[in-house]
Amino acid sequence: MEYLLNQVHPSNWSFLWDALSAFGLRLAAALAILWIGWWIARRIGRWFSGQTGIDATLRPIARDSAAWGVRIVALIGALSQIGIQTASIVAVLGAAGLAIGLALQGTLQNIAAGIMLLLLRPFKVGDFIDGGGAGGGNVAGTVEEINLFTTRLTKPDGICEYVPNSALWSNSIRNFSRNRTRRLDLEVEVSVRDDVSRAIDALRALADADPRVLPTPAPQVMVMRFDDSTAVLNIRVWSNTDVFWDLRWDLSRKVRQTLNDAQCSLPLRTRELHIVQAQQTQ
Repeated sequence: MEYLLNQVHPSNWSFLWDALSAFGLRLAAALAILWIGWWIARRIGRWFSGQTGIDATLRPIARDSAAWGVRIVALIGALSQIGIQTASIVAVLGAAGLAIGLALQGTLQNIAAGIMLLLLRPFKVGDFIDGGGAGGGNVAGTVEEINLFTTRLTKPDGICEYVPNSALWSNSIRNFSRNRTRRLDLEVEVSVRDDVSRAIDALRALADADPRVLPTPAPQVMVMRFDDSTAVLNIRVWSNTDVFWDLRWDLSRKVRQTLNDAQCSLPLRTRELHIVQAQQTQ
């Protein structure tokens, strides 16, 4: 081996050293481009996150798109720096994109659904929605963030839930926060032995006295049905969406005292049972 190394001409060693040095410099430049690209991407992501002027619903998708755009440009620049032709990179990326697209059809559906959700805006960050979930179940919660693949919700019990965008887009979505006003229906049971008309007048006065109840449409109290010895009344009022639940709890708490003041007792469900015994034949 030492004999073979001695036979190598010094100019060949010089050529090899020059080639390695040039490649090392290009590799260092490529790594520097990658580092700078990732650093710029992080800075852009932080800038988008801190921009209050951008809509909160569009902010996450704009942040991710801008950051990954910078990273892709940096990656292509780094590969070009070490001698890989850009045309070859584009061809490889195209073939890889086709293969990935065929393998990840569900993921692409989530991306397409996320884009449609952002364009049509059936809900925005801060809305409380009830929509379709995985496996046919329903998901409900406050929208916290809409990404390319998933939508992040906070459920009423404080649990964080990530829902695929395709599950929301392919099912009906009920947005409880979109409209400014909302109707409240509260069922109340009154004994049929009491004066039902007096109970209706007392409950209507209770609804009219609450400032959170909107005057238009006017509050209504009506008899819905009769169950056994009970008359089921319905209090129907309209209120602003932001005070809906507070109004519901307060009305539910005050109903019993209002009926007591109107001399309407708590209904006790009773049934009459008739036993008919057939006469035995001799």
